[in-house]
Amino acid sequence: MKDALAIHRWLLAHQIHHEIVRLPRALTCADELPEVLSADPATCVGVSVFEVTTRIGREPVAVVSSVDNPPRPGGIGAALGARRVRPASAFTVNSATDYAAGLVCPLLLPDGLTVLVDERLGQATGLVHTPTGERHTALLIRASDLLQLVSGKAADLSPPRSRNEAVTVQLAG
Repeated sequence: MKDALAIHRWLLAHQIHHEIVRLPRALTCADELPEVLSADPATCVGVSVFEVTTRIGREPVAVVSSVDNPPRPGGIGAALGARRVRPASAFTVNSATDYAAGLVCPLLLPDGLTVLVDERLGQATGLVHTPTGERHTALLIRASDLLQLVSGKAADLSPPRSRNEAVTVQLAG
């Protein structure tokens, strides 16, 4: 399993300024980062793993997004043209990412893993926190550096407009 030391060494090798933050209490998942760090949820980045079924078969897909805008299966399905999208089991997450389920870091993900990055993260400025795969640490890094280092495809994962809103937009335009 990957951990904070592996991430730290990799970032040092790439000469990326960062900090491994010791947490005041243990995390069980990335969603707890804002509470544990007293941070804005928009500045906390997590990775959700889904099991996606397409015409070709089933595969795990990692989705990088802010904690305050978690990915929805419908948006992922639309982005990938999938027939079915459901949250992956802890075993699948551990196997596919080499990180502990719930604490997946967006860095050092395996090359064969499909990774989607929520386009809304591109609006992030300043510093962001993300899990390191360990319960007692988090990574603090510039948002721009993180997005540059994540090997994934940007995707529009914003929630679809409601049918009424779409009709209103068409009538107004």
